[in-house]
Amino acid sequence: MTASIILIAVLVTAVLSGVLGMAGGMVLMAVLVTVSPVATAMVVHGIAQATSNGARVWFLRRHVMWNVLPPYLIGGALATGVFVAVAFVPEPGLVLILVGASPWLARLVPFLRGLDIRQRGTSVACGATVTAAQLLAGASGPLLDAFYLGTDTDRRQIVATKAVTQTIGHVVKIVYYGVIVGRLTDAAAEPVAAWLIAGIVLLAVVGARIGTAVLERLDTNRFRRITTVAVLSLGAVCVIKGVSDLWID
Repeated sequence: MTASIILIAVLVTAVLSGVLGMAGGMVLMAVLVTVSPVATAMVVHGIAQATSNGARVWFLRRHVMWNVLPPYLIGGALATGVFVAVAFVPEPGLVLILVGASPWLARLVPFLRGLDIRQRGTSVACGATVTAAQLLAGASGPLLDAFYLGTDTDRRQIVATKAVTQTIGHVVKIVYYGVIVGRLTDAAAEPVAAWLIAGIVLLAVVGARIGTAVLERLDTNRFRRITTVAVLSLGAVCVIKGVSDLWID
């Protein structure tokens, strides 16, 4: 039953991310932390999201803003170094709260509204904060979106560029929770069956292909409206669930 839930969630959220460029990872993380330990959820989530985002990079490769990548990687390396030093594994409820709160903070904090990922300083800050969010909360799509609020580009450029940086971040997350945390703490990820990994990879690619096809049919203004409504609604649900989990514990 748990495997079925995971596979269905991977397909649905890969489609969602393919259309919106985010939100799918947030939903998948919420599902995974309710059915498995945090370290295991992070590894499974990383496999699914790295595959889904990697597929979107290939499908939309002509639209990637590659100049964003070098400063982003600098910021990401700094955040990764800090996490390796402390080897921290968060509680499931905290993961949900952080995931859900990020889109609201991105829109409610005034200075975040004009961020443009194409500016070097913004890209470094994006790499640091988004990588930290991925390692702490698993999903960082809504936070990543904040760095594109002032970026006046085609929707395909936004989704493609997000996919590149998210793919890198999820690979880092797999290594952190699958290798480093297990060696430094007692919160090692549980082994994941090879057939389940194969199913996750396959469905992530299929979902990405479907989502990308839907994206081509959306105009940019409609894309931004749908993104805002979807991510804020999902964020609210995650916060409520996370607070509830921590309160019960």
